[in-house]
Amino acid sequence: MALTAALLAIAATATAQTTLTINQANATTLRGGAYAYTNFSTSTVLETRASSDATYIRRALFKFDTDTTIAAGTPIQSAILTVTVAGGNPETRTISAFNEPTSYDQTVATWMQRKSGIYWSEQGGDTAARYATASVTNTAGTKVRFDVTALVQAVVRGDFGSSRYTRILLVDEGGSSRDSYKQYYSDNAGDPSTRPVLTIVTGSGTTTTTTPPPPPPVTTTTSTLRVLQWNTHHGGYRTDGVYDPDLIATWIVRMNPDIVSLNEIERYTGWGNEDQPAHFAALLQAKTGRTWYYKFASVTGAATGNGNLILSRYPFVSVSSQLLSYTRVIVQATINVNGRTINFFSTHLDDASSSYRITEIGQVKSWAGGFSEQRIIAGDFNFWPGAAEYPYMSSAYYDTWAEAVKLGTAVAFAGDEAGNTRNSRIDYVWYSHSASLLSLVSAQVYDTRDANGVMPSDHRPLVAVYQVK
Repeated sequence: MALTAALLAIAATATAQTTLTINQANATTLRGGAYAYTNFSTSTVLETRASSDATYIRRALFKFDTDTTIAAGTPIQSAILTVTVAGGNPETRTISAFNEPTSYDQTVATWMQRKSGIYWSEQGGDTAARYATASVTNTAGTKVRFDVTALVQAVVRGDFGSSRYTRILLVDEGGSSRDSYKQYYSDNAGDPSTRPVLTIVTGSGTTTTTTPPPPPPVTTTTSTLRVLQWNTHHGGYRTDGVYDPDLIATWIVRMNPDIVSLNEIERYTGWGNEDQPAHFAALLQAKTGRTWYYKFASVTGAATGNGNLILSRYPFVSVSSQLLSYTRVIVQATINVNGRTINFFSTHLDDASSSYRITEIGQVKSWAGGFSEQRIIAGDFNFWPGAAEYPYMSSAYYDTWAEAVKLGTAVAFAGDEAGNTRNSRIDYVWYSHSASLLSLVSAQVYDTRDANGVMPSDHRPLVAVYQVK
């Protein structure tokens, strides 16, 4: 009788693993330029390509139903997206799998629109965090696998909201090349074995203990949010002219931010000639041992060029960007901190004209105002507190440094007691007057000089600390 009871106890605590295969991919190709309003959902192939000419850029978009097929909160052991190469040009390419945070209609989606009459926040799909990469050749029949376990886990947990569909955008982030063109079989392919498939293993395995484990200790997550703003001087050109992005990353880790705004980031330009957004994310991951999510946008909207970068320890709920007048841009990321929605922005205003900056401030406030509280806007605003532009921002947003001065928690260093980030105080972290769930703790401008007086950038970094109520 005792043995029977023990066996029943074991059976009651066993959780079998189950493999679920989802082969309805709802896939289509997004293509820019002259094809920006063309829908490719009936094609038998999907495509990726990197190009400096928008007409040749392609991205492959997928949606798998993990909403109705998997119960919310189900443990996910693994999730693999498998696509089959149909052909393409010969260069081996690294393809990235991004979370696509925004819903779309497969039969309508184009480079510009996600649904009929509804545009993407960002042309070519609203890419959020990158979750996997894989190398792709042009050898037909090759199976390419992307390990998207972390993405599906987050989707099924409900990290991205009530809609629990897994949406993936495959992007070639490499440099422009005709030979980057790749084809993959779509869900319209004649041979079902070549169609895209998401294979998910659910369940937490079999437990052999007859007694439940003790309850976990009660813990609370910190409500502190550390925000870093830093103009990097073209991604890490030190004040002695040496290109050293690793030094920027080292300082970022030292300042321990949760979310970061970086200005003057370059993607495949003469400044560094590399993908600086991806490089910084990789550097931070290597130095901290954790995933960093990032969103970059160039000042022209092109895939390459100078722009602003957001890096975050928190997964992105959504991301977007908006071009401003006079070749400027603002980047946005939504994160969730202790159950609170934080909308974070990074921008860099015109460096030469006060009237240009006033126009851009109006555009920044108007666009950011379309996002919910709590709102934080960071960036190099290129004006000092006494300038004519200042009231245009301070009328709706608190200047973190100035507020920290009032609290007695503004920290600088000898020789820079005023918190100047360059020749004056031109870098800001602003938080909206209506951000009632953000409580300012402190602000600090860091002295990044080495023994020879060399700094990682010609700007000093500013860190703002808030409590999220």
